[in-house]
Amino acid sequence: MLFGSIEARDDEVTCAVGDGQTNIKDKVEIPLTTSGETIKSIVNYFKNFKDLKAIGVSSFGPIELRTYSPKYGYITDTSRTGWANFNLLGTLQNYLHVPMSFTTDVNSAAYGEYIDSILQDKPILSLAYITFGKGVGAGIINDGEFIGYNGSPEIGHIIPKRHPNDLTFKGICPYQGDCLEGLVSEPAILARTGKSYKEISMFDPIWDIIAYYIAQSTIQATLITRPKKIILGGKIINEVELDKVRQQFKLLFNDYIDVGDLTEYIQMPSHSSRKLAIIGNLSLAKKKFYSEEVPSK
Repeated sequence: MLFGSIEARDDEVTCAVGDGQTNIKDKVEIPLTTSGETIKSIVNYFKNFKDLKAIGVSSFGPIELRTYSPKYGYITDTSRTGWANFNLLGTLQNYLHVPMSFTTDVNSAAYGEYIDSILQDKPILSLAYITFGKGVGAGIINDGEFIGYNGSPEIGHIIPKRHPNDLTFKGICPYQGDCLEGLVSEPAILARTGKSYKEISMFDPIWDIIAYYIAQSTIQATLITRPKKIILGGKIINEVELDKVRQQFKLLFNDYIDVGDLTEYIQMPSHSSRKLAIIGNLSLAKKKFYSEEVPSK
C-alpha cells in the first residue's frame, strides 16, 4: 500500500510516494511552469504506482482551505503566471481518482514535524512552525489538528512594535506596510539594505533588528496558542540568527510565562522543509484514506 505527496512551492513541485510508516520510496522534482505542463508531469509520475491509495497535496498560497467554499482546493490570487484561480485539487482528482488531502506548504511541513516527533518517541503534541523567506508562513498544530477554520494562520501579518533603529523603513507589504512580513522577508531586507540577505554579514546590526521582530512573532504564538515548541525555518534562519531571536525573546518576554529552556523551546526544523512536507503529506494522505474507507461487510 502506497501513499503520495505533492508539494508545490517556489519554482518546482516535489512529488513522492511512501509507505504507511512515511518511508519515502521514490521522489522527483518537477519544474513549476504552466499549469497544463506541470499537471501533466505530475499525473504521468503517479500513474507509475498502481498501489497508490491516497495523496496529500500542499501548495504555495493563497489557497482556499474552506471545505464549504465552491473554490475549495483552488490556488486563488497568486502572482505566479497561469496559476491564479486554478482548481489544483479538482484537476488532480479528475486525473488520478484517489482521495486527496489539501493544505498549505507550511502546514504540511508543520504536520511532518509533528509526525516525525511521534516516530522518534519524542512527541510534540502542540507546535507552531513559522517560516521566513520570500514571505512569512505559519502552521500551528494542537493535539494533531491544524489551527485555523477559515484558513491557515497569518502570523506574517501581525503588526510588531518597531525597533528604535528601524523607524524610517516603511515596510514593503502592499496591504499593511510594516507588518511582520513587510519588515523581515527577503524582499524587505533587500529593500532596506540594497543587498540580498545572502550578502549581509551576520555581524551586521540588521540581523538584531530582524531578530527583534521575529521574537515578537514567537511571543504572539506563545501567548495565543501556548505550544510545546516553536519551530523557525526558512532561508533567513540559521543558528546565529536563531540565537539572536532567543535573546530578544528573553528580553521582551521577561519570563512572563515559564516556557522552559529556550534552546529547546525555540528550534530549527528537525529535517529539511521538503522532507518534512513529504512526511506530512504522506501522513495526511493516509489519514484521508482511512477516513473515507468504507468497511467491508
